Amino acid sequence: MKVLLVNGGAHPKGCTNRALEEVEKALKEEEIETLIYHIPNVPLQDCIACGTCAKIGKCVFDDCVNEFVEMAKEADGFIFGTPVYYAHPTGKVQSFMDRIFYSGKAAFVHKPAATISSSRRAGSVTSMDVLNKYFSISQMPIVSSMYWNEVHGNTVEEVEQDKEGLDTMYALGKNMAWMLKCIEAGKKAGIDIPQNTKRNTNFIR
Repeated sequence: MKVLLVNGGAHPKGCTNRALEEVEKALKEEEIETLIYHIPNVPLQDCIACGTCAKIGKCVFDDCVNEFVEMAKEADGFIFGTPVYYAHPTGKVQSFMDRIFYSGKAAFVHKPAATISSSRRAGSVTSMDVLNKYFSISQMPIVSSMYWNEVHGNTVEEVEQDKEGLDTMYALGKNMAWMLKCIEAGKKAGIDIPQNTKRNTNFIR
């Protein structure tokens, strides 16, 4: 089993990464394979709703989005992390998630996921609410912890002082591992994944 942990911040070794490392620590103790993926610090194109992905099977902008979707196909769970910018997730992580979920949704459906955030002081819960919506409309079980999945600090050294935040990250990793093992046990017991369908309704007058 494998979990991809996504760092949506600007700094590969910053506060968000430190939080993800604590989640990763717990996952590794449970013998879950992990990879922390830092979204590159390059200009990232927003989704332009061109619909090309539905025709060719991938995003028309061939960048880290297509790379990650291929990785996601082989993953069993996901943790998406963001620092807080103006009480909101980073623009980078939102553009990234808009495109991976729109062009590669099949790689994520029914796989457990969670959001974590890092902030100096406030805006964490708002940021997590934004990112959790990608999971809730993609039939992905959302993994919880003992408190909101957030750490506080303006530097990595300050995050190290947030013992409650780091404990929350660690518990999140343990809960993710538990859910993955439960899903695996369910598969072995013959419990099938739901085959749900959706009919689109357009309210045009």
